[in-house]
Amino acid sequence: MIRLNVNDEEIETDAEPDTALLWVLREHLGLTGTKFGCGAGMCGACTVHIDGAASFSCLTSIDSLEGAKVTTIEGLSPDGDHPLQRAWIAEQVPQCGYCQSGQIMRAAALLEENGNPERAEILEYMSPNLCRCGTYNRIVKAVQRAAREV
Repeated sequence: MIRLNVNDEEIETDAEPDTALLWVLREHLGLTGTKFGCGAGMCGACTVHIDGAASFSCLTSIDSLEGAKVTTIEGLSPDGDHPLQRAWIAEQVPQCGYCQSGQIMRAAALLEENGNPERAEILEYMSPNLCRCGTYNRIVKAVQRAAREV
């Protein structure tokens, strides 16, 4: 059994030690907001926070997380009203929406590190996360909007 904290809940899982965190979240815990994109850490759709840092859950094996604190999109805000979530709606960021939970989680990590990032800093920090719909300008605007509220 591996013990970790997911969205402020202590959990134990009997998943195989080499199971990716992504699959524990989705299949064992029913937290489907974290998306499977590429499975190779190339797209960012599976981004969650591990001990506060934006991380690819598809590349993180569960055995490396004993005692870790994991936050998913479901745990970002109990009511779904985090400033980034509100800004995403206000700036009409989503098109297909598939990458959005990963984008928001990476943006939340950025704002924890830097509460007032410049446009170039946002683009650099967000670069590991891909948006096939190309809403990058709206993502930047949403991060800037949320930064004013945080």
